[in-house]
Amino acid sequence: MTLVLVLAVLYFYPGDSQPVDEPPPTATGTAEQPSNEAALKALPLVPWEGGSAYYGGFGAKAWADPAFFPVGVWLESVVEPGDAAGDKALGLNTYMGLTSTSNAQRVRESGMWTLTDQPLAGYGEEAVGWVIDDEADMWAGPGDAKWTGNHPGEGPLCVPEGERCGYTVLKERKSRLPKDGRPLYANFGKGVIIWETDEEASRFVNDYTDIVSSDVYWYTSEGICQDAKNYINVPLDKCRRSANYGMLIEKLRRLDSLDKKLQPVYAVVEVGWPGKDDKRAIEPDELAGAVMSSLIHEARGILYFNHNFGGPCPSQHVLRERCGDKTRPMVVEMNKRIKQLAPVLNTQSYEHRFGDGLDTMLKRHGDALYVFTMLDRDASPGPHKLALPPGIKADKAEVLFEGRTIPIDGSGQFSDSFEAEYSYHVYKIPI
Repeated sequence: MTLVLVLAVLYFYPGDSQPVDEPPPTATGTAEQPSNEAALKALPLVPWEGGSAYYGGFGAKAWADPAFFPVGVWLESVVEPGDAAGDKALGLNTYMGLTSTSNAQRVRESGMWTLTDQPLAGYGEEAVGWVIDDEADMWAGPGDAKWTGNHPGEGPLCVPEGERCGYTVLKERKSRLPKDGRPLYANFGKGVIIWETDEEASRFVNDYTDIVSSDVYWYTSEGICQDAKNYINVPLDKCRRSANYGMLIEKLRRLDSLDKKLQPVYAVVEVGWPGKDDKRAIEPDELAGAVMSSLIHEARGILYFNHNFGGPCPSQHVLRERCGDKTRPMVVEMNKRIKQLAPVLNTQSYEHRFGDGLDTMLKRHGDALYVFTMLDRDASPGPHKLALPPGIKADKAEVLFEGRTIPIDGSGQFSDSFEAEYSYHVYKIPI
């Protein structure tokens, strides 16, 4: 790029979709036996920016709806009448960047949303925010030198040449955008995540944006594994794993917290063969694992990188064209599941470790707990035990999208199997 359950192999069972819009819980228990409510209140909460309510502060009422979760595609074009409608049919709802030739009215009439790097002609309520720039941490670097105004491939970047001017790029680009209260977004890359110190990276993450993301394509990027080993101690044999997409979100969230003011962190996942020097494309199950790992680590939006700059099928519109035939069905299915679970995803998570070797997220919506689970980077596939928080009483866990139920024993434990590093499960536990 130059600019967000449940199986080892994912299957969709018609009729398995479960509504998540449920009545408020009722307290249970006695003076002798504490209720589940009391046990939940004893758990610490994961710090957050407010979920969907965050966008209400920017006047984006539709995005403030707890049933809305941003699922977007990077730098598309909407020119032909069917472009936006076709993208919406895939389960997308947001364009993160659009070409200057795009038609704002067609986007608006389709019910899609945009964040663009400049106002499109005739833009209106579909424009919920603005894009400052992409990967200035990499191509301009951490520094305050003068910027020439060029982007990569257009000539010298910083003055004097060889100096670093990434902070200047973002400052100047931000100053040119409308000052209308819409949120500002920027994407970063290997600079923030791998190469730079926390002090350098923190300025990128905290000084300019209201929404932030970073793209590191763990499954496909040539050279990423050696860089990750050298700079952040990711073992070579554990580089191309879904868990590293979650690690990326975790690092962005940690950097974001350094100024004591939180913003939504989005995930970026490739859908094909993004780099011209890459040697492989992402596989459908890997894509699903990357999305789920990002969500488990508190990603507040999913963006798909929709370009093939390498490989046997070059494309700027992978999900629209034959180049996306392999991964498109998985994208559609994941988007469907995210939409169904949006009211759950838009709640604040509880802190709880369910077991060794697992990355997990615990949420509560209505009268049920939702546990999102997959293997961490160091775990081996196979059976794993999960333990509910102390004091929580439940007798079963429904495995969403899989058509099965797992018993929970009297000590609050249950077991399940994870057949591959990208396997994941989402459990709905009535309480």
